[in-house]
Amino acid sequence: MAATTPAVELEVAGRTVRVSNPDRPYFPERGLTKRDVVEYFVSVGDGILGALRERPTTLERWPRGVFEGATMSTRADNHGDAFYQKRVPQGAPDYVETARIAFPSGRTADEVRPTELAVVAWAANLGTITFHPWPVTGADVESPDQLRIDLDPQPGTDFSDAARVAPHVREILQEMGMEGWPKTSGGRGVHIFVPIEPRWTFTQARRATIALGRELERRLPDLVTIKWWKEERGSKIFVDYNQMARDRTIASAYSIRANPRATVSTPVTWEELPDVDPDDFDVTTVPARFAAVGDLYAPLVAGAGPRFSLQPLLDLADRDEAEHGHGDLPYPPEYPKMPGEPKRVQPSRAKPATSDDAG
Repeated sequence: MAATTPAVELEVAGRTVRVSNPDRPYFPERGLTKRDVVEYFVSVGDGILGALRERPTTLERWPRGVFEGATMSTRADNHGDAFYQKRVPQGAPDYVETARIAFPSGRTADEVRPTELAVVAWAANLGTITFHPWPVTGADVESPDQLRIDLDPQPGTDFSDAARVAPHVREILQEMGMEGWPKTSGGRGVHIFVPIEPRWTFTQARRATIALGRELERRLPDLVTIKWWKEERGSKIFVDYNQMARDRTIASAYSIRANPRATVSTPVTWEELPDVDPDDFDVTTVPARFAAVGDLYAPLVAGAGPRFSLQPLLDLADRDEAEHGHGDLPYPPEYPKMPGEPKRVQPSRAKPATSDDAG
């Protein structure tokens, strides 16, 4: 085992943050160390803090770095090399503030609620490379203030397909009197965030996302699907509406993703989107871009910029139900059965209807 290197202390926005074992390889294929990761987050400080400020945040921790063969712990197997931390770690400095959130099960947890850049650097020292903020603030953890649209390429599609679909999302939003801000996921997908008035429930925000997804599917039936079951999606872009369910989160802008290249989920302009590649944006390139263009997600900072009404999308959902019989769609498997939810059964495993079923 390699010897550990002495800790270093970094000055971060007026606080001293200790970085232990700073030379530990975090992305060995790129030659990036733990210190490089911490310093990356500091270099995009206004952006990463803007994305997280006041939001309950799950920490995706890779304490030994992202190396070949590394795995993520799961509910079924907690022996992985990385894990999601939903509760504030023990021994957190006194400047680390929290917010209490409730899971679908009804259990609660006190999550990290970043209020200053030192919190981000402290979390990075713990191995956090991806931050997963809730679409709420600590002031009101029950009312989302962001609609998050996840365009997820399915097998046979890629980032370029998601980028082709994204302008049509914008078109629908603008018809509804709304505007969205795109970013790369850091992988093959595209995320579009929409600031909304914080007076809606998670159920309403999810319903609005379903309505938008259905409208997108109607306009682009050969390119888009909103089918929950993978066996029904085909080679299309899936609108992952369940990302707006309670306790489901999306990687923040400026988060690093757990891949060998150390790509970064990066805000882009609508004009740039057709021509960019996710690999354009990584830990080594994003700081210079950020210095040049600033924080393109500044309008989404909690309490800043415009806030749009969800009512037009909820009205669309009402019309879908009245005219087409389109109601709710399945929740993720770990969620309790929700009111109005259809049977949560994979189609290929569903029992065929019989004459007895018809009465």
